[in-house]
Amino acid sequence: MTQGPVILEVSVSYALPRAGLPSSASFRKWVAAALHGRIREADLAVRIVDTKEGRALNRHYRGKDYATNVLSFPAEMAEGVKMPKGVKMPLLGDLVLCAPVVAREAKEQKKALAAHYAHLTVHGALHLLGWNHEDDREAEAMEQLEREILAELGIDDPYAFED
Repeated sequence: MTQGPVILEVSVSYALPRAGLPSSASFRKWVAAALHGRIREADLAVRIVDTKEGRALNRHYRGKDYATNVLSFPAEMAEGVKMPKGVKMPLLGDLVLCAPVVAREAKEQKKALAAHYAHLTVHGALHLLGWNHEDDREAEAMEQLEREILAELGIDDPYAFED
C-alpha cells in the first residue's frame, strides 16, 4: 500500500442542473477516500449525466440499452490512449454517474442521496484501480473494502438493505 496523501486532480462536470446534486468538493472527498493508501497520484474526471446520456454511454460501451448508476472508464483501457515516451501522466480514468438512476435507487433503498452518491463514487473509483466483482470472491472483497472506506467517511454499510 502507498502511504501519504494522494495528489489528486478531479474534474467534476454536470450535464444537468446541479440543484439537489452533491458538490464537486463532495465528489473529490469521496474519490480521495477511495484512493487513499492505494495510489500516489491520480487525475480523473467525474461526470453527472441524465438518463439519455447514461443510456447512450451504457449502450455504446457495454452493449446494454439502459441507463445504469455508475460507469467506470479506466484510462489504460481507452482505445488508442498512449502517452508519448517519457511523459508520465497519472491519468486514472473517468466516472459517469446517472443522476436519475442514483436518485431512484436511493429512494427505493431508503438511503440518503448523498450516501448513495458516495458509495457509487467509491465503487467506481475502485473499478478504476482494477477492482472487480465478476465472481463471488471478488465481489465480497470489493464490497468489504467499500464498507471500510465509507465507514471512514461516516457512512453506513451500503449493502445493509440487501440483508
